[in-house]
Formats: sequence, C-alpha cells, structure tokens
Amino acid sequence: MMPAGGPHGGDGHRLAAALGLDPAAVLDLSVSLNPLAPDVVALARPCLAALRRYPDPAIATEQLAEALGVEPERVVLTNGGAEAIALVAAEVGEGRVDEPEFSLYRRHLERVTPTAPRWRSNPHNPSGRLAATDEAAAVWDEAFYPLATGCWTRGDSGAIVLGSLTKVFACPGLRLGYVLTPDDELAERLRRRQPTWSVGSLALAVLPRLLDHADLAAWARGIAALRTELVELLGSFGLPPAPSDANWVLVPSAPGLRERLGPEGVVVRDTASFGLPGGARIAVPSAHGLERLARALAATS
Repeated sequence: MMPAGGPHGGDGHRLAAALGLDPAAVLDLSVSLNPLAPDVVALARPCLAALRRYPDPAIATEQLAEALGVEPERVVLTNGGAEAIALVAAEVGEGRVDEPEFSLYRRHLERVTPTAPRWRSNPHNPSGRLAATDEAAAVWDEAFYPLATGCWTRGDSGAIVLGSLTKVFACPGLRLGYVLTPDDELAERLRRRQPTWSVGSLALAVLPRLLDHADLAAWARGIAALRTELVELLGSFGLPPAPSDANWVLVPSAPGLRERLGPEGVVVRDTASFGLPGGARIAVPSAHGLERLARALAATS
C-alpha cells in the first residue's frame, strides 16, 4: 500500500516500510537535497567523540560567518532551517505570505496579513524560480539559493536571511540552519529566544568539515545540467515541468504519478500541501538517480 505523503516530503522511509525494502533502496525524490553533496557519513565519522560534550556554537559560527562573508555577530546557528523560521517568526510576529508558498511560514507566524512584511522563499518553493533582481522581501528564505546560484546569499541590505545547511549538504538528520540578520541586536534577541544547546555537538563538529568540502559554483553548474536531463526525461513521458532554477522541478499536472512510481521504489512529492492538487515536485537526482527514474517511468507507462 502506498503511504500518504507527508507535509514536507522525505517520504522514502515510509515507502520502504510499506514495501518491506531497505530505505537505502528507495529513490526519494520527494525531498530536495543536493545530489552532488559529499558523503556526510564519512565526514561525520571522525567527529563522533563530540557526542560526549555539551555544544558550544562559537567556533562553528565564526567559520560559517567567514564562508558567508559577514560578521559572526550577525549569524545565529539553528537546529535546521525550521528553527530559523520559528525563531524569526516569533520575533517579528506577523508577515505576508503570497501563496503558494512554504507552509512553515504560516504555521509559525502569529498573524498573516496582506500589509505585513513579506516572507519569500528564493528560489520560490514550489515553483523553483529565482526572485527578480528588483523583487523585495523582509525575510528571504535562501535554503536552496546556494544550489541555484553558486553563491551563499543574495545579500539584500536590511533583510533577514534564513539558510539551511541540511539542504546544501544533503544531511537533513544533522539539523543545521542559520539566520543572517541585518544587525547585531536582532541576532542577540534571536539567541535569547533560542533554547540552550539548540544545535548539537556533532553538528557543530561536522560543520567545518562540510564547509571545507563546499564547492557551490560547481554544484550549481552540475545541478543545472542534471535538471536539464530531468526535464528532457519527464517531457519524453508526457510530464513537462514548469521552468525552474532550483534543484527540483514542478510538474503542474501529474495525476497519479506518486502512486505509479511508489511500487518501483521511487517517491515524488505530492503538491497538494501547496494547494496544487494533481501536481508533483520532483527533486533533481544524481546521474544514477536519473537512470533509476527512467526505468521506473518506463515500467509504469
């Protein structure tokens, strides 16, 4: 039986359980991660001794700030991008959300009104399109921006930026995100809101190793090439995606695709949670994943 889609994708483990498969045997394209990321398990293995000590984010914060090219006082490390959203939403209280949009903004904001400061994912989730250069927002969610552009941030003056290293480095279980604030005072207020020891010692220890292996420009080029192949593959099976700049594509009309691919061990994201029933959001896979998806589409066509 095909399990129901979760609200944020990442359904591969549920599909594996339903089919009696090893989760590693499932191609999970319902969650949009970097298909070219380094092996986080190998990078984390030498850091396991960090599990014996309490977290101290100071050094990791300085190293991330250096990568971003900003002052460390403006960077707040968080327990994934979800905590970054929750902290900022609690601080600002209200926001404007232009639907369809990532659901966690509405979940955490106290009030969503058309006249409030704008929250905007960039690239937009679920369409995958980058914001125009003259487009403005008070809060930019740049979880996928590095993979779309090869740069860490757009750097809008006065805006709050949310980031997700778990997306960039394909390690959602490690929980690493951040907030880049326009000033030190806001960053300090967010730290006071944050639970003590929010980011675990293992994540903090692995972060410098991840940054050492970062090659944003090469990743963005590689993802663009793989996305082109994905678009051609889907089009050949009558599933033309909408234009995208991200590490995923949106197929506006793909009724039943998730149910068709599930028995083949491939899972895609149902877009009903975005208010787009009948569509699918499909992560850009590696070259091996493209071959696997092609076989699954052929087997179910």
